[in-house]
Amino acid sequence: MSSTPKDLLKEKLDQLQCHFTWSPQKETIDLEDMMYRLQDSINFGDRYQATSYNQLAFINCLQGNSEEAIQNLKEAEKILRENHKDAFERNSIVTYGNYAWVHYHMGQLAKAQSYLDKLEMICKPLTDGPRYTAMIPEVYGEKGWSLVKSAAKYYEEAKKCFEKALEKDPDNSNCIMGIATVLFRLESFSGTPENRTKSQSVQHLRHVLELDPDNSVAMALLGLKLQQCYQEKEAYKLIEQAVHKSPDRPYVVRYAALFYRREGDMERAVELLEKAVALSPHSCFLHHQIAMCCQSQLKPLLKIPPGTSHAFQQKSKLIEKCRNHFEKAREHRRLAIKPQLDFAEFCIMLGDYSKAEEIYSHLVKIVDTRPENVQNICLQAGSFELYQKRSETKAVSLFLKGLRLEHDSKARRECKKKLYQWVDRKLYFAPHDSMALGVKGSIYQLDGDKSKAIEYFEKALEFDRDNVEYLSALAALSLSLKG
Repeated sequence: MSSTPKDLLKEKLDQLQCHFTWSPQKETIDLEDMMYRLQDSINFGDRYQATSYNQLAFINCLQGNSEEAIQNLKEAEKILRENHKDAFERNSIVTYGNYAWVHYHMGQLAKAQSYLDKLEMICKPLTDGPRYTAMIPEVYGEKGWSLVKSAAKYYEEAKKCFEKALEKDPDNSNCIMGIATVLFRLESFSGTPENRTKSQSVQHLRHVLELDPDNSVAMALLGLKLQQCYQEKEAYKLIEQAVHKSPDRPYVVRYAALFYRREGDMERAVELLEKAVALSPHSCFLHHQIAMCCQSQLKPLLKIPPGTSHAFQQKSKLIEKCRNHFEKAREHRRLAIKPQLDFAEFCIMLGDYSKAEEIYSHLVKIVDTRPENVQNICLQAGSFELYQKRSETKAVSLFLKGLRLEHDSKARRECKKKLYQWVDRKLYFAPHDSMALGVKGSIYQLDGDKSKAIEYFEKALEFDRDNVEYLSALAALSLSLKG
């Protein structure tokens, strides 16, 4: 069967480097949340507005808003012409690729081909590779930022993009800020290599400020990192400078508020957050941070005995405010794990087990996320099942799920600790409990201690002869020993 002109055009489009060929697709990102975040970055003077317009065009096209996508690309093109007069063509490769794809989706094949022709002319002197694209720092940088803004699961890929860009252009402040941002985030995840070594983001953030002393986002991020390193004096100065330079940029103010929350200054944190959320009402991050501040203010009030009317009113007000902001954080970004886990803990603290159960039931179904997120879900949901619901079977199943994910996070180690505690207590009172024996066999198996694993699976089978799981594990272990 011969290919149609549309099929042949699609083959060319697939060679492009742009948002339509990069990893994040409709199924893996929260489109509505992404649109709000990109619009905020444009509205509040983000220095990489062309990048945001490009990504917004992609999101609009995915949602069937092709005319809006074209307008977004026109804005991106206008900004690139203004900011990169002598290097416009190099910086327009991603934009022109997006143009070609949007026109293709609109059925305007001739226009799509015209952008491919432009790309061929631009890229020919820049590369010996594909005809319609060139892997130059500008393209790597835009891909890196696109991945950073999409979802946490793409951070490692984003880091590689920025590294490749900086190999060819070491003083590219856009890409230095990009790698600083992605390292800052990776360093906060338990279990990543970046978390286990000395912070690399600090040196990159300092480099950004050397090249661009007015970069308030870099100031705020560096302030937070230095706070973690107990360099409070410099950290405080940087945060104050960042807020002074960008008092109306929610992206800066939110980090400053996080700094003050960690310092224990809840009033200052809430003051900043409420100003920011008035400007960016759909921000999951801002609503989550307000809820966490209110929860910190609430905890001492929960210890006050009933009967004190002022304390009761204050407590009721904080509970309502906290719940409201947790609900909004969850509503605005259903795929954000941490706010929902914190909301569930808040519900448990208040004894609202049905709401906590609803949240955990939603979270345990999420699979397309970072491994440490899955492990945190397993740990918290498992603890809820064990201590509040008294369901040992469900709890053990969740702890094992967290342990089986081979990602050395704090949550994984806690899952293992919970399993050991449960097994030891169970076998102390019921030495012949087949489930406890089988769980101990599973722990040894995951630790690589095959002989101990076989011993415990055999013991478990003495009291549960037909258990398929134990028989299967035993057969696999025996086979591996022979091999």
